[in-house]
Amino acid sequence: MTLSSRVTTESRNLKPRGFTIWMTGLSGSGKSTLANLLKEKYEKEFGRFVEILDGDEVRKGLSKDLGLSKEDREEHARRVSYLAKVLSRNGVISIVALISPYKSSRERAKELIGADKFVEVYVKASLNACERRDPKGLYAKARKGEITNMTGIQDPYEEPTAPDIVIDTEKYTPTESVSLLTEGFEAKRLLP
Repeated sequence: MTLSSRVTTESRNLKPRGFTIWMTGLSGSGKSTLANLLKEKYEKEFGRFVEILDGDEVRKGLSKDLGLSKEDREEHARRVSYLAKVLSRNGVISIVALISPYKSSRERAKELIGADKFVEVYVKASLNACERRDPKGLYAKARKGEITNMTGIQDPYEEPTAPDIVIDTEKYTPTESVSLLTEGFEAKRLLP
């Protein structure tokens, strides 16, 4: 065995285990807030590489050719799933903050990424709470008819039936939610 092959083998053995945290929930439920807090915590406390795949941000780059039809949303989720898979297999914690309203899209993501590297987190908040928060003004626009296919208004949101973790953002603060998530990932032996 040459020195370079030994170094490569040893480096692979030292690479931390990557995985995907798939956060699903209505717009305004708190997915992006939690994703940013998790990223900060895991980079600082665990020294991990963390990448946030925010649905709106990814849409601007990889999915700007897609609209909001069911087919386009499923294609958007497929693209995000593939990117999360690549990151996870390279030791990165990928945090997906994506409404992903359809159960079928989330199931395909889990299958593509691998069940052992996929944690489905339901960021739960009622439609009323999300409309009150409405950080982007989307619900108000949907109620006025300025936006069509708004999840929760004109388009359905299929609640997860068996998520790995449920975080009720009406019940817990963002800090409490991050602590609960971290406990869940540690119990699944995904951290440190």
